[in-house]
Amino acid sequence: MMKTDLIEFGLEVKNLKKVYKGYDGNAPVVALRNLNLQVKKGSFFGLLGPNGAGKSTLINILAGLVIKTSGIVKIRDIDQDINVREFKRSIGVVPQETNFDPFLTPYESLDIQAGLYGVRKSERKINQLLRRLGLEAKSNAYMRSLSGGMRRRLLIGKALVHAPKVVILDEPTAGVDIELREMLWDYMKHLNANGTTIILTTHYLEEAEALCEKIAILNKGELIACNDTSDLLARVNLKVINIKYSNSNLKKINLPDKASIKENKNQRLSISYNRNEIKTDQLLDSLRSQGLAIMDLSTEEADLADVFRLLTKNN
Repeated sequence: MMKTDLIEFGLEVKNLKKVYKGYDGNAPVVALRNLNLQVKKGSFFGLLGPNGAGKSTLINILAGLVIKTSGIVKIRDIDQDINVREFKRSIGVVPQETNFDPFLTPYESLDIQAGLYGVRKSERKINQLLRRLGLEAKSNAYMRSLSGGMRRRLLIGKALVHAPKVVILDEPTAGVDIELREMLWDYMKHLNANGTTIILTTHYLEEAEALCEKIAILNKGELIACNDTSDLLARVNLKVINIKYSNSNLKKINLPDKASIKENKNQRLSISYNRNEIKTDQLLDSLRSQGLAIMDLSTEEADLADVFRLLTKNN
């Protein structure tokens, strides 16, 4: 096998398992169940899942903050257990929480971070990074004088200062303004275009749909889907039906297992269903038999949010 075949994947996870010990008589908690995941080198990859799905555990294992119970993790064929230092230098994580020394400047913070990763003084591109993140004017200001958005940008800088091969963005745009969000995505697209593998976790499904070539969905520690974004939408053959009804005292609607309902304002419902499993006529007959007085309806193609709700509903 040629060397190029060995480094096809930017990230490779094999049979990864994490079990947290139970305390005070509680049973152990299985956070990851023999997870297998392959992320193509140079791709923009989405990692989705509800709270408690195992995303944070996976990210913390990759970052070296949590010790796995068993399994293999590699970045471009660099084994986390065998080449520990090289593995750490190959990954950068942008966490959700901001935590800085208030008496350091942005320049000093990045300079120290580069030193921790063993980047030589002559190879550090701190000023260039600060300029790219819009922090050049604040490079020598104390951290406590920075706004929340500026601190978030600095988190990105700390993750990138050692030029990692893989960058993990953990809910990077949660609670940030539109300007920062656009700046972040422009920069991430630039890095990705130059060969950096980007892994994104987000609750903004429209971001994943717009940015990610491929998406994996975790639920209860297991991988329940992993497909190209377009294929994921097509594979489940989802349809959405929007209904306007006249019942002002509508009771709970019972749907088949392969359908998901979202209640909207002004007596409207949106129902996502798998056309491979449910016929539209059957669904409408079921709704009418439960007393739903349909005034108007329309159909549309599903988006990623509909796929996510349906895949995680009964898993």
